[in-house]
Amino acid sequence: MSFFERLILLPRPAKRAFILALDILNVPVSLYLAAALLSGTLPGAEWLGQEIGILLTLALGCAALSMTLGLPGIQLKSYEISAMGRSAALAALLAALMAATSWAFGQARMAGEPFIFALVFLFLSATVRLVLLQLLLHLYRRDVAATKVLIYGAGKTGMQLAMALKSHEAVRLMGFIDDNSVLHGMTVAGLPVHPSQRLEKLIAEQKIGRVLLAMPSLSPPRQAQVARRVAALGVDVQSLPSFAQLVGEEEIVATLAPVLPESFLGRKKLHGSLNGAESRYRGKSVMISGAGGSIGSELCRQILPCGPTRLVLLELSELALYNIDREMNALAEGTGCEIVPVLGSVADAAKVTSVLKRHEVQIVLHAAAYKHVPMVEANPDAGIINNVFGTQVLAQAAIDCGIERFVLISTDKAVRPTGVMGASKRLAELVVGDLARRSGKTILTMVRFGNVLGSSGSVIPLFQEQILRGGPITLTDPRVTRYFMTVQEATQLVLWAGSMAKGGEIFVLDMGKPVAIERLARQIVESSGYKVRDASNPDGDIEILVTGLRPGEKLHEELSISPDLRPTAHPKLFHAEETSLTEFELARALQGLNAAIVQQDHAAIVEEAARWVKRDLAKNEASRHDGNAAL
Repeated sequence: MSFFERLILLPRPAKRAFILALDILNVPVSLYLAAALLSGTLPGAEWLGQEIGILLTLALGCAALSMTLGLPGIQLKSYEISAMGRSAALAALLAALMAATSWAFGQARMAGEPFIFALVFLFLSATVRLVLLQLLLHLYRRDVAATKVLIYGAGKTGMQLAMALKSHEAVRLMGFIDDNSVLHGMTVAGLPVHPSQRLEKLIAEQKIGRVLLAMPSLSPPRQAQVARRVAALGVDVQSLPSFAQLVGEEEIVATLAPVLPESFLGRKKLHGSLNGAESRYRGKSVMISGAGGSIGSELCRQILPCGPTRLVLLELSELALYNIDREMNALAEGTGCEIVPVLGSVADAAKVTSVLKRHEVQIVLHAAAYKHVPMVEANPDAGIINNVFGTQVLAQAAIDCGIERFVLISTDKAVRPTGVMGASKRLAELVVGDLARRSGKTILTMVRFGNVLGSSGSVIPLFQEQILRGGPITLTDPRVTRYFMTVQEATQLVLWAGSMAKGGEIFVLDMGKPVAIERLARQIVESSGYKVRDASNPDGDIEILVTGLRPGEKLHEELSISPDLRPTAHPKLFHAEETSLTEFELARALQGLNAAIVQQDHAAIVEEAARWVKRDLAKNEASRHDGNAAL
């Protein structure tokens, strides 16, 4: 075992004694070198005899002063500016002691000798410690796999981080990366500073295993952008909080704050209650399909205070059903309302009929639907089965079981649809309208509205998620506009419509003016405390990227084929006057769609849905034209 390996294994008091011995040994060496520097020659043996008194005095003084200053107790890896200051104080005190002792013994000194002695002592004291530290680190690292590290950011935080990590045996600092061109080529904290353009090359050449982000002044989105870029190069990325956060002056929290959806409506939030409508649901057994979804779950929450005897939660997703069942059981405690979770599909006729009969359901609120445009466009068979045939199965079962009321939750995408999702919802409306005309006891109606803020797939949660990732925010087209309403507003009006329905109506909600999605994106960025990065502000935080309209997506949505809407007893509910397919035409449409689904011919499904929706639109346009002509 080598001397340095034995040194590592020494107990702490022995290590302090060793450091103290080095300082004492440094006294004669420094005194000898100071004399040599001033005389220009190396002193001979007689010099030692002349200086023995001074040497003993300085050695004893060094031991006492060094212990007093606490120098032996400072770990080698912690020896930096403040510790070097103590060494400088020790050197100055020894120089003063040397001058005082020489004067007391009447011993002549060369001019400036105490000063030169102090400088040499300080230099040797610091050098010995730094060399010893490097030797010990080499021994430590010999058996430890050190990770090669780059620090991204050569500012104050990066320098402090480098100083803290230099003595870490498992880390080997290779340099800094910084976007500031002024720093490129400089040496900071003993490490070279490289431009960010060389990052990929440095990682490959130096086999970098980790990059530490030391840029707390950058906004979280910009840090996220840098982190994603670095992570894409196959190395670990870690971020360092600001020193203000570390010492407790700032909270270590995300800058992104929750955004209230209603703040982006561009109008006052609709206030109101179900006063007058609760009686329609009080004491009833109510089934909500799609109970675990955004609309379905809010319907559950808002209908519970109306006093139903039973809430039947029909849901296809096990996780969504589990969550809403747990929530509703907690809310219903003490109300006497029974919560019944049912796992199943609205397209399962036997299951649906059994549930309606077993639980004596009196009102059905049908919110189950596949509504995400890209998903339905990619899976037209599933969209048609769930949205069209599922609606037909549930509505027909409601009629067969003598249900009092059936309410279909529809969408503005059903108006002049350009894709399968919108077409499926329009066909669902036509199915319900046809059954409403032929139903005797059951009242079937529809409620149509636009986008719901905060729902699954809504743009606000999507934009917030993209902001947290550092952007960009993806926008299909800067001209896109949409109608928006909070989920609370929409479900409240759905319950009002269900209580007012006479049968066959298409209720349209007053959603105010359409909102420009680009403006909405900018509002969300700014309300989150960031700035949009564009041509006019290249130093902004979040970029808005235009990706182009997706299949089945329109620039502008409409709430009704006809601009003429009839008022109802509720000021925020209107009745759309629209023509529909005949019973024979609808039967042919469903037959054609079913045949295409059986054949799994997606092209035929899309074509068949589009054909009948176009015919329906043509009939409505013709009816509207005839009405205008009659006027």
